[in-house]
Amino acid sequence: MVDWNLAVATATRLVRPGPEVSREEAREVVAELRRHAKASEQHVRAYTRMLPEDSDHQETPVLVVDRAGWIRANVAGFRELLTPLLGKMQERRSGTPGSAVLGAVGGKVTGVELGMLLSFLASRILGQYETFAPATRDLPAGPDGGGRLLLVAPNIVHVERELDVDPHDFRLWVCLHEETHRTQFTAVPWLRDHLQGEIQAFLSATDVDPGAVVERLREAAQTLVGGRPEAEEGEPSPSFVELVQTPEQREILGRLTAVMSLLEGHADHVMDGVGPEVVPSVAEIREKFQQRRARGASRLDLALRKLLGLDAKLRQYRDGERFVRAVVDEVGMDGFNRVWTSPNTLPTKSEIATPADWIARVHRRADS
Repeated sequence: MVDWNLAVATATRLVRPGPEVSREEAREVVAELRRHAKASEQHVRAYTRMLPEDSDHQETPVLVVDRAGWIRANVAGFRELLTPLLGKMQERRSGTPGSAVLGAVGGKVTGVELGMLLSFLASRILGQYETFAPATRDLPAGPDGGGRLLLVAPNIVHVERELDVDPHDFRLWVCLHEETHRTQFTAVPWLRDHLQGEIQAFLSATDVDPGAVVERLREAAQTLVGGRPEAEEGEPSPSFVELVQTPEQREILGRLTAVMSLLEGHADHVMDGVGPEVVPSVAEIREKFQQRRARGASRLDLALRKLLGLDAKLRQYRDGERFVRAVVDEVGMDGFNRVWTSPNTLPTKSEIATPADWIARVHRRADS
């Protein structure tokens, strides 16, 4: 169904080259990122109070990678996550006349498409905590498919140069964000399984009937071309990805969006909360980074972001950080940490927008 090797080959061939650095400078960047990743552990634990400060993350590797390494890691992750869905599609197709030939051709087409998508993303990701990370020959992972932390060195160097900020401060600032994600999944044992269950439910709800998919594609195209007159003023229009989902998938996606907004907003809140103590130029970095997000890029880049739903990712940072800040201001960090008690204490999508509703549900009712 997907030619994974072709996806890797396509992405690595198409991805843009990174910034020019000497071999010595590259070694220094890698070494510094590793030092900052280690130092970030204590800073994040002290601020979040989610883990004892003397605990360690030895089972979760930190990998400083180039763009090709990020591509290989994510193809392995996609392959792990999509196996149940691809098996379902394969069963549906088996026995159809010409299915073997169609499968071979379709796998190559899908491999090229996935490779093109990854080549677009590979130059934009600064760091990533891979929650579902099968080990490969050159990319170790935690036990039982546990996570690993990726820091994409050429992208970090590119952005620090573009923003013209202190490179040492910027590298630590990025590590604080990614270390927060590692702390989230280390301190909350049920979080990985919960997230995986939601993703698998989303994939299982995929309609593999070609006729149904084509019909949703047609409806999506009509909606995109005709606009959404029913949308409220200021309400973002849906991405193409959102439009072709089934109703069940939209419901699941709402829950996933809330969780991802929480995780990303929490990481942004922590990186800025820790920042003044250990990153002297944090205010300048945040201001310039926010301006960069707001500016976007070329019209083609913005169109691709919309098509893929990446603009929703940016809203997750903004809305999630606003939720975390409001809750911490009202009930303190320990009160906020009740969010990690169980899946039932995670905020809903509507509660992300109205933090007072989450506080009322989780705190006031529990304390009454």
